Amino acid sequence: MSRIKVGVIGVGAIGRNHSRVYHGLERAELAAVFDADRARAEEVAAEYGARAAASLEEFVDLVDAATVSTPTNTHLEVGQALLTAGKHALIEKPIADNTADANALVDLAHARNLILQVGHIERFNPVMRELEEMMTTPRFIESHRLSPFPNRSIDIGVVLDVMIHDLEIILHLVHSPIETIDAVGVPVLTRREDIANARIRFSNGCIANVTASRISPEKVRKIRVFQEESYLSLDYQEQAGLIYRRQGAEIVREEVKVEKDEPLKLELAAFVECASQGVRPKVSGSEAAAALDVAVEITRQIEEQSPAAVPQGSA
Repeated sequence: MSRIKVGVIGVGAIGRNHSRVYHGLERAELAAVFDADRARAEEVAAEYGARAAASLEEFVDLVDAATVSTPTNTHLEVGQALLTAGKHALIEKPIADNTADANALVDLAHARNLILQVGHIERFNPVMRELEEMMTTPRFIESHRLSPFPNRSIDIGVVLDVMIHDLEIILHLVHSPIETIDAVGVPVLTRREDIANARIRFSNGCIANVTASRISPEKVRKIRVFQEESYLSLDYQEQAGLIYRRQGAEIVREEVKVEKDEPLKLELAAFVECASQGVRPKVSGSEAAAALDVAVEITRQIEEQSPAAVPQGSA
């Protein structure tokens, strides 16, 4: 079985984890890593049997596909370097810090017929499989994503750093244009918002209430979905959940059976498969750009603290 040569650009906490998983994948060969901190790159390369490239140009020549886990404001430059050279790319979320850069990456990947996947990892959480199977027509969605301060990604606010996971999932589940967004947020430890809430109304009547915080004393990653005949409560972190169904005049509760697995392993295995076979990824650049579009609008409202309507079809 032939293996695809993969690499990681940016081997901080996230990139090191990607290197670990790639190293263990049967269909992949971790060929190279690159980081502005050469000592860190050499450490990760030695740990996982890869080569520490001395430059981005050298790195690109060593791989067929790569993860980009550099700061968000560098995603366009690094992503373009890979795609222009004919390499498949998995860019960590958010795809970019503005929609123009996101669309430029999507267009370039399309023009070169290359795989552009974006690291919305919760779409690979086993809980999502159960949610998708039990989903009919969501009427109200409530999501909470809270964590202690991460001491990373402080170049972006909590909406682009954390909430964007749930925005992408909600767009995937609802499949309807957005009518209005009403958002609030507060900076606490950084100059950008560290706590945020958005209420999103869709054309089909569904409403989503999304809360994100990166200054919480505890870590919470949960979603609740209300539909006509049932209510689903799922925990991404614990990979567990409950479903409440109406039976006659009663409500019965059932445990959701989830086959647990590591979402990052599933995500990277899917990327390797897509890059090897030319299959469209579960979260392509287009889906990621749509989520970014909503996140940018939420961020704009928070900065201005004035709710606004979003033209139909903009997300």
